[in-house]
Amino acid sequence: MSMQRIVAFMLLLFFSEGSLFYWLLPDSLVSRVVPHFTFAFVLFAALYRGRHTAVLLGLFFGLLQDAAFYGNIIGVHSFAMAVIGYLVGLTMEKRRSTMLMGLSVIVLSTLVYETIIYYIYRLFRLTHQTYEWALMDHILPSLFLQFGFALIFYIPARRWYEGSIKKKVEEEEE
Repeated sequence: MSMQRIVAFMLLLFFSEGSLFYWLLPDSLVSRVVPHFTFAFVLFAALYRGRHTAVLLGLFFGLLQDAAFYGNIIGVHSFAMAVIGYLVGLTMEKRRSTMLMGLSVIVLSTLVYETIIYYIYRLFRLTHQTYEWALMDHILPSLFLQFGFALIFYIPARRWYEGSIKKKVEEEEE
């Protein structure tokens, strides 16, 4: 699949994670679970397309999240997505990732992403809760949701990203 279609799918995910997703959740989980489906696709890009693609996607979709959902500080999510996407792409650049490794990277990266966001908000005194409370209240439930999403979309995302690389290589050879 071409990168234009992947970005279009990520935009669809972005709109659904902010609107449609919360209609499907029970009322008790609405304030506790925060979906980051576009972040999972930024990490898939880091695993299968490279760090530069992940940085660009992370900057763009993080800035969209900052502007649409979290207007307190612009750039926090953009910074966190781009940095984590770059680091994942850098560490996984020369390795072929298995499904277990890819899912482990996504879970660990989501935990680091949520922790970075928490501490930046804590630095600017936008939250007054402890890290333990945040971890139990919304970071771990969101982490399980992210794991389930990554598990469902792992194989299609790998095929889409690897297919766009093969198509690009074939066009360059001609």
